[in-house]
Amino acid sequence: MSKPDNREDNVQHLQNAVQNTIENYREAEDYLEEFGDEIPAREKGQIEEKNERRKHSISGFREEIQDESKHQQNS
Repeated sequence: MSKPDNREDNVQHLQNAVQNTIENYREAEDYLEEFGDEIPAREKGQIEEKNERRKHSISGFREEIQDESKHQQNS
């Protein structure tokens, strides 16, 4: 028998994911600012690409938070 779908804490989990992703984004930006001139171009490009993906993830998480909040209000 499967577990019932308990979505009560989804918003909190998503908010934590947003915070963690923002923190990682900022750390990467700080790293690039401090060492960007010293690291190989390939590594710098990889970090920049990862931060672009992080921006998209943050946006997606925020949309999910809105959806989950609406779902909880309607329940």
